[in-house]
Amino acid sequence: MKITLNSKALLEKLLILNGVMNSSNTLPILDCFLFEINHNKLKITASDLETTMSSTIDISSSDNGAIAVPKLLIEILKSFPEQPLVFSVLENATIEISSQSGIYNIAYAQAKDFPTAVLIEDGQTTTLNSKVLSKAISKTIFATGTDDLRPTMTGVLFQFSESGLNFVATDAHKLVRYQRKDIFTPQPVEMIVPKKPLNVLKGILSSLDVEVNISFNQTNVIFTFNDYIVICRLVDGKYPNYAGVIPKENPNKALINRTTLLSSVKCVSLFANKTTKQLVLSFGGNEIHLTAEDVDYSNKANERLTCNYIGEDTRIGFNAKYLSEMITNISAEEINFEFSLPNRAAIMTPADNETEEESLFMLIMPTLIS
Repeated sequence: MKITLNSKALLEKLLILNGVMNSSNTLPILDCFLFEINHNKLKITASDLETTMSSTIDISSSDNGAIAVPKLLIEILKSFPEQPLVFSVLENATIEISSQSGIYNIAYAQAKDFPTAVLIEDGQTTTLNSKVLSKAISKTIFATGTDDLRPTMTGVLFQFSESGLNFVATDAHKLVRYQRKDIFTPQPVEMIVPKKPLNVLKGILSSLDVEVNISFNQTNVIFTFNDYIVICRLVDGKYPNYAGVIPKENPNKALINRTTLLSSVKCVSLFANKTTKQLVLSFGGNEIHLTAEDVDYSNKANERLTCNYIGEDTRIGFNAKYLSEMITNISAEEINFEFSLPNRAAIMTPADNETEEESLFMLIMPTLIS
């Protein structure tokens, strides 16, 4: 079996597919890419059992067959300049790679040992534009949790209905909801998609403007677009009732310049306790005082910002890391900051750049001021 293909095109595909592979695996076959040759098409697949991703590339070949190629191939291709390569599958379980300047041999594994991808039968199907899906992932994925004891929080909740789309992520400290009111689905959809395949999708979709076909059932979802297929197992469980933690009345309201606030948060947080990362915001008049202190090292900072504030003079504390992440993921020039009491959640929303079709809502839990 012999194929000819471009080294750069192959490397680009492998680097993308490598995103679903684990750095260490208990099954050696998962350290390989599955190569399936069908005349002038090569289908390449990578998997970690939970997520499987495949893509196709044009080749020159008159053969059919399949082998599992170790991901060492990525490092080999990185050392080559762009050129045509000839892959020949030999009988001694090795692949011979012929370049313009040399011949190289690596061992391959049997294709039959590679895990079989899941097929979805009688599932639901919907379609989203890649730009919409990419933006939804970018706006929410940073707020997902990492606690395996609460697996439902480790993914993003997709809620599709006749009234619009909701994408929600939370780790119990912060919550983000991105809404689209101009896109509808005839049947209600609710599923929790894991973080890992979403990160892979975000990286590919950010530069595309295509339709993404989404097929799913109770356990799996398949994203299909261009020459890519991403299959992943959904997170099992009921998503937390996030609407129940959103405070309904927030009499204290501030309008703050986003860039100025982010700069101050990053600066003042350098002086915060390394364990608590606590940053205290004191609202009064048309000013905010940001303070942080690390008593153990005698570090302390106090910075003043101007804002438009309506409400009672109040001090409220936050984890500086969470606060910085949320501000970073708002693209507006100014932020609406609302809260009621120092022990109740605060709400952040963009003050501009939003349309009637889309909205971004962020919630952050306060810390107890010591």
